[in-house]
Amino acid sequence: MRAVLLIDFGSTHTKVLAIDLDAERVVGRSQAVTTVESDITSGLNRALDTLFSSRALDESDVVEKYASSSAAGGLRLGTIGLVPALTLEAARRAALGAGAKVVWSSGYEIDEDKLAELQAAACDIVLLSGGTDGGDKTVITHNARMLAASPLDVPIVVAGNRSAAQQVGRILEAAGKSVVVTSNVLPELDTLNVEPTQDAVRDIFMKRITQAKGLARAQAYVGDIVMPTPKATLQAARLLADGAGDEAGIGPLLVVEVGGATINIHSVADGTPSDASTLVRGLPETRVKRTVEGDLGIRYNAPTLLDFIGVDRCVARLRALLPRAEPDADAVTARIDALSRNVGFAPQDDLDHAIDRVLAESAIAFAVGRHAGTLKHEHTLAGEVKVQKGKDLTRTAHVVGTGGIFKYGRCARQLLDAALFDAAQPWSLRPAAPQAWIDAEYLMYGIGLLAEAHPAAALRVIKRSLVPLASSKQRCSGGSGMDTA
Repeated sequence: MRAVLLIDFGSTHTKVLAIDLDAERVVGRSQAVTTVESDITSGLNRALDTLFSSRALDESDVVEKYASSSAAGGLRLGTIGLVPALTLEAARRAALGAGAKVVWSSGYEIDEDKLAELQAAACDIVLLSGGTDGGDKTVITHNARMLAASPLDVPIVVAGNRSAAQQVGRILEAAGKSVVVTSNVLPELDTLNVEPTQDAVRDIFMKRITQAKGLARAQAYVGDIVMPTPKATLQAARLLADGAGDEAGIGPLLVVEVGGATINIHSVADGTPSDASTLVRGLPETRVKRTVEGDLGIRYNAPTLLDFIGVDRCVARLRALLPRAEPDADAVTARIDALSRNVGFAPQDDLDHAIDRVLAESAIAFAVGRHAGTLKHEHTLAGEVKVQKGKDLTRTAHVVGTGGIFKYGRCARQLLDAALFDAAQPWSLRPAAPQAWIDAEYLMYGIGLLAEAHPAAALRVIKRSLVPLASSKQRCSGGSGMDTA
C-alpha cells in the first residue's frame, strides 16, 4: 500500500485522512481536538495514534503528507482599495479566492482612526490595492505612507496601479515593512486579475504565517502547510467541475459548505447571462469564486440567524416539522442562544435536529443569495431591459453539500433545496434544477490537498464518494432520517 496522509489543522479539530494511492480509496480517518494554544503537535499525535491503532494501515505505508490549516482563526486578511465597489471589491475577491478571511477593509484614503481599526483587527496580511493601471496614483501612495508610518508588523501585498506599485513598494520597504509587489488586481475597469495576488498570499501563508500561528512545530512531520483550508475546498471544487487529464469533471457546480463559524459558498461556472440580450453591470465575475459569510455560522452565529429569521417564523417552521412537540418561543430561543456558548454541541433529540435544520436552511438561503447574481428589469428610453449583476447560476448542473450538517445531520436534500432558485425571489439567479449531492465522508478539503500532486486520483476518489440525493418531494420531518438515494 502507498498511503497519503491529508491533514487539516482546523480551528476546533485536527483531522487526518488516509488515502491508498494504488486502490484510490479512503483507508482511514481520525480527528482530535486542535491544541494550537499549547503545542499543536499534541493534537496531531493523538489523531495519528487513533488512525494507526485501527490497524487499517501502518505508518510505514505512508509515502506522502499534505496539510492545510484554519487554526488560530485561519488566514486573517485586511484589504485597502480605492473605490469600494471596484478596486476594493476586486481585492476582496482575490483574498477570498486565496482562502483568506477578510476581517477588515477600507476604501479611499485611510487616516489614523482607520489605522487603529486595522491594527485592532489582528490581520496576518494586508492587501493594498487602488487604481486601474495608468489611473489614480495618489490614494494608493497616500495609503502606503500611512502604513509605512504605522507600527503594523505584518506582510503587505501591493496589488494596485502598476504606475505606482514600485514607488509604493519602496515607500514601505524604506520603513522596514515586509512587502511583496504583484500585478494589479483590477488593471482595467472590466478586467479582474486575481491569480497573481492569490499566489502571493499563498506564498506568504506557507513561508511565514504557519510559523506565526505555531504550526512550524508540526512541519517536521507534515512538511509545508500548503494552503488555508478554504483554499483546499475551493481547489477540490474546481477539480470536480473541470476534471484532470483524461479524467472528466462533472461540469458547472456550486458547493455549499456549512460550518459552525462561517458558511462558505464555492462556484465553478462562467455565470454569463442565460439570455444574450441581458446587460451585465458591475465588476466581471471570476469563473471560480468563493464567498464566506462570517455572520451565518450555525453555532457561533446561531442567535444572529434567529434574528434574521424572526422568532415567530422560526417557531412556526419548527411546529410544522414537529407538530406533536409544539415547541414554544422561549424554549427555542434558549436552545439557540446556548448553541453560541457551546459551539461543539451535537443534537440530542428531535427538537435539536429540527433547530439545526431550520438554522442551516436559512443560512444556506442567505449565503447562496449573497453569492449568486441578481436580475432586474430597468426602463430606458429604448424600452425595458434586463440587467444582471454578479453570476447567473441558474444553469449550474450540480450542487454539492459538505460539512458536518451533511455528514451527521438529517434531511440533506431539503437543506440543499434552500440553495436553489425560489419563485418568491425571481431576481436571485440561484441554481434552478441541479443534481444534488453530498460529500457524505467530508472529503473535500482532503481532495483539494491530494490534487496538489495526484489530481486524477483525487478526482476519482471524490467522484466515487459523492452520494446522490433523491427528490425532495417526500416529506422529511425533524425526526426522520436522511433521504439519500
